[in-house]
Amino acid sequence: MNEKNNADKISLKELILKIQGLCRYLLSKWYIIMLIGLVGGILGYFYADRKEPLFTATTTFVLETGEQGGSMGQMAGLAALAGVDLSGGSNNLFQGDNLFALYKSRTMLEQALLSQNPLDTAELLINQYIRFNKIELKNNKVQNQVMIDFKKDPKSLDRPTLRRRDSLLSSFTQAIVNNNLIVEKADKKSTIIKVEIKSHNEDFSKSFNEVLVNTVNEFYIKTKTKKSLNNISILQHKTDSVRSVLNGSISAAAVAVDLTPNLNPTRQAQRTVPVQRSQFSSETNKAILSQLVQNLELSKMNLMKEAPLIEKVDEPIYPLPISKFGKAKGIIIGITLFTFFAVAFLCVRRLYLQILR
Repeated sequence: MNEKNNADKISLKELILKIQGLCRYLLSKWYIIMLIGLVGGILGYFYADRKEPLFTATTTFVLETGEQGGSMGQMAGLAALAGVDLSGGSNNLFQGDNLFALYKSRTMLEQALLSQNPLDTAELLINQYIRFNKIELKNNKVQNQVMIDFKKDPKSLDRPTLRRRDSLLSSFTQAIVNNNLIVEKADKKSTIIKVEIKSHNEDFSKSFNEVLVNTVNEFYIKTKTKKSLNNISILQHKTDSVRSVLNGSISAAAVAVDLTPNLNPTRQAQRTVPVQRSQFSSETNKAILSQLVQNLELSKMNLMKEAPLIEKVDEPIYPLPISKFGKAKGIIIGITLFTFFAVAFLCVRRLYLQILR
């Protein structure tokens, strides 16, 4: 037991001596550590000086998804018999994380990139993105390769050009999601949604932010109300059809009377049967039309309830907020990193030499 304690004491003593020796070794190399740290500070200064500033465009808005249409009793039942659903859309559509995913979807980003630049309608936003990022589209290794015109209809392009166009769009949208786009709640407890675009070009940040928000919000409203609009369209078509048949029945009764002005009393069937048939058809269609009109108006009210309300709180304005990598920050980070690497290198080198000896 005593031998074990002595071995532990000796091991601890050796460890302390090794640490002391390492510290003396590092102090003896102070000039090397200082020189490397100074080089790191100089490199950090030049990095900060050459680092382009980031311009941030921010849009915040509140979203009210609308109310779910309640039960309509007999009206909804009659509409169901006519093949129409008055229950309305789902209130869970594009809520929460789904709405954030919609902003980061490839389709929405591509549609925004292929939109006209609000500051220059002759240019697409994707061309501005390519220009300020200094992206070279031509590949010198590929012979007879032409520049892609993103204004052209994709259906008019040949397969290799279309493939390259889609590949570029996919890479651009992925880069924007990773480096430029932030979609989140302004606060964990609030319902305000914040959309940020960060880039090295002030005009692109502002323009792309505005176009993307408008594109996604229009798609959201259109999709949210699509089911109710389809119901209204079907009901309107059925209402117009029944009204047309009703008008025809009324006209048929009047025509039957006109065709027999001086009817022989013994031939009353020639007038009575057509008139009664038209009257019966008119009464039936009148009842159906009354119910369809009520259902149509209820569908329109349901659409008004379901239509989401999107109200912008803040929009990006010039000048946009700038975030720049400070020179003092670059110097401090450079000195810290290079000093750490210098100490680590010296420690590994000393250990290596000790192992060789």
